[in-house]
Amino acid sequence: MTLITISALRASGASEKKAEELLDPMRLAAAFYGVDTPLRIAHLLAQGGHESGSYRFSKEIWGPTAAQARYEGRKDLGNVQPGDGHRFCGRSYIQTTGRANYVALRDRLRERFVDVPDFEIDPEVLEQLPWCVIAAFDYWDMRNLNAAADRDEFVLITRRVNGGENGIDDRRRRLVAIKAALALGCEVQPHSV
Repeated sequence: MTLITISALRASGASEKKAEELLDPMRLAAAFYGVDTPLRIAHLLAQGGHESGSYRFSKEIWGPTAAQARYEGRKDLGNVQPGDGHRFCGRSYIQTTGRANYVALRDRLRERFVDVPDFEIDPEVLEQLPWCVIAAFDYWDMRNLNAAADRDEFVLITRRVNGGENGIDDRRRRLVAIKAALALGCEVQPHSV
């Protein structure tokens, strides 16, 4: 039995309709990636809820902002062709950004699943179910965040997902709400370690 529930998804910020839409893909991905304890689920849903604007967005909102404009030509992201910065903008509920990361995600998923689309040729498919969910769980798994969630290391998880502490108060609020929905204690680490 999986612990991902409509109430946990709602506590993460998802609308009722979105929670119903995400329930089965989330449960399947959670089982596959071992996100199978209340703490693991609470932390993943809190981070994903923040990163995706309450699971409303599976694609980065494009301005372009000054930071987004800097995606263009970034060899560390594999953005080597004109237009790659926008074409390979952040997608999924925990965003995959850059041509090289889209390729690496595709290759990792093809080792585990059948019929994985080519995200390099068709990057938009990463915005769609089930791939936007699977990619988020893959990101979580690749960074060994189950172990950090087992220790309830909220700040460390935030830094590994975000690269810093951007939105930490919102992430904390979501985590407390999800823990309550899952009948866990609601203590969360202080702002910084």
